[in-house]
Amino acid sequence: MNTVRKIWENGNITHSRPHLAQKTRFDEPLSLHTTFKIGGPADVWVEPETADDLAAIIDFAQGERIPVSVIGGGSNLVVSDAGIRGITVSLACFNTVRRTAEGVQAGAGIMMNDLGAWCASHGLSGIERFAGLPGNVGGAVFMNARCYEISVSDVFLGAECLYFADGRCTITNKEFLPGEWAYKRSPFQGGRSCDPLVVADGTVLVLSAGFRVQPGDPAAITAAMSGWVSDRESRGHFRYPSAGSAFKNNHAFGKPSGKIIDEAGLRGFRIGDAQVAPWHGNFIINAGAASASDVLALVTEIRTRVRAVTGFELEPEILFVGEGFDGLQGIREN
Repeated sequence: MNTVRKIWENGNITHSRPHLAQKTRFDEPLSLHTTFKIGGPADVWVEPETADDLAAIIDFAQGERIPVSVIGGGSNLVVSDAGIRGITVSLACFNTVRRTAEGVQAGAGIMMNDLGAWCASHGLSGIERFAGLPGNVGGAVFMNARCYEISVSDVFLGAECLYFADGRCTITNKEFLPGEWAYKRSPFQGGRSCDPLVVADGTVLVLSAGFRVQPGDPAAITAAMSGWVSDRESRGHFRYPSAGSAFKNNHAFGKPSGKIIDEAGLRGFRIGDAQVAPWHGNFIINAGAASASDVLALVTEIRTRVRAVTGFELEPEILFVGEGFDGLQGIREN
């Protein structure tokens, strides 16, 4: 029995909140929860149903000196082969949607594609370009996801959040301030440890987010969503497990990262079963049984070769998390 499991099972949290026992799994393979289909086990995997549950889990973990990681849809992650130590929290149960005066309020655990479908069925337009995005609301807001020239920040109204500071959890609202957002950047990326999933002093977790929408024709919205999904399919987004775009685009380079990688002769290049997609330079795919170490080695080699050929420093968009990947977030800034 792993040590964290023993602490969890013997701790007062399972006695005071027995319903959490039904939402807990041990040594859960994280390959089941990432679009890369890669990742070792989580010591404890739990799916709280309320903000109060989430705060209680964090408080318990702080008292036991156990790290807490919060995972979204797993669409932008490479989880280490050793997995994640401590308690891993999924917000999958935060899955309600409601109409508001300005738009819609959606739980962090809802997949963006499902939110788009809900909006379409209610005749609400504004987020259909995110159709087919393999991430949930919380992850899309955290990453300021961008699809077909639209970023989350273009339609974001605000969020209900859990703020952790000075050893305490507080539920608060976060309004949209344009100066806090940029390309693939959001204010929720601050206040993190070297592992971007780990709750640390200053962490702000999105519980639900508001999006600006406007009335539209349900059939037209649904047709538009189908068109965006078809375009993704034609580009090979879903042929193999992947995390989508591996590197951010940088307008200063004068061309997309995928084209730069192609011109460096790396299309189709592989290390182990991690491969640059033969049809798109900015996709790294799991061509069979790729390990997290394979992906890291491939990302490192791509950056090295592109730097040698062009002088450009590609910044990874995917996040490396879990045991053994501590400190690797620096590769996103170098």
